[in-house]
Amino acid sequence: MTTAIIEVEVTSSFPAETVFKVFNNFHTIAPKVNPQVFKSIETIEGDEGVGTIRLFTFGDDVPFKSGKFKQDVIDASTFTYNYTFFEGDNLMGILDSINHHVKIVPSADGGCIFKQTVIYNCKGDEKPSAEVLNFEKELYEKTYKAIEAYAVGHPESY
Repeated sequence: MTTAIIEVEVTSSFPAETVFKVFNNFHTIAPKVNPQVFKSIETIEGDEGVGTIRLFTFGDDVPFKSGKFKQDVIDASTFTYNYTFFEGDNLMGILDSINHHVKIVPSADGGCIFKQTVIYNCKGDEKPSAEVLNFEKELYEKTYKAIEAYAVGHPESY
């Protein structure tokens, strides 16, 4: 089995604790701030902790309709969370799964760095094209910035 990997890093002036808290609400915030990408995200099983399964319905700006993911890790002490897409047309017919590993690293200046590694686990030798990988990397960066802007506008929540 082959893999393709993209890395996303975004610097933030927010403390790691705040960014972690905001991104734990990704499923409610993303459809509000980026509905052309995330039409809806619904919890279909679980209590929002490890093992929770969510269904993403993608918007018109994405060439996919849907994908299901399972929350693998949520660790507030290390500001990490991991999840795996295991079903849906976002697997493009060539992937077994897509693993997302997110770590929010505190910075000396009181801010943090949002780091996301996305691993595309291919069924065979065919990998997502460079165009698809670049599109997704840009999408993750734009989504991060939109969610951070939402947090700025709603400081009472975070």
